Formats: sequence, C-alpha cells, structure tokens
Amino acid sequence: MDVLKVSTKSNPNSVAGALAGVLRENGKAEIQAIGAGALNQAVKAIAIARGFVAPHGMDLVCVPAFIDINIDGEERTAIKLLVEPR
Repeated sequence: MDVLKVSTKSNPNSVAGALAGVLRENGKAEIQAIGAGALNQAVKAIAIARGFVAPHGMDLVCVPAFIDINIDGEERTAIKLLVEPR
C-alpha cells in the first residue's frame, strides 16, 4: 500500500488529490504525520478528499493509530491515518 507522508508545509489540496488517486486505485490509503502541524494538514486533506470522491459514491472513514518509524537512525512516533471507504 502506498504511504502518503505529510509535513507541516504540505499543501492540503495537493495531498487530497494524491489521496483521492490512491483511494480510486487501491481502495484504501495510509497517511503518516509527525507533529501537530503535519497532523493538521493531513486531517484537512482528508476532509477535502471526501469532497473529491463523494460524487463517485465513496464515503471515507479514518482510523488513527500510533506507529514507530526510524528517521536518520532516530526512533520517532508518528500518527498513522488509515483511510478507506465506509
């Protein structure tokens, strides 16, 4: 499954477009965000993507979870958002 990595500087509209594309292709998607700003951009992107896929009869749900990832040899805790149709 493709993992979309979102940062504080990510454009929510761009992430929403990528998210909608992954959902249409795979039926589900995973978003990873580290920090409050990145999580904010990710949630905005999910809200925007709902509008993109709604005309195709898709209603999205999001399941949050913690995930430990390794960045430059350092262990970090990220939020993983699993997005899939209801």
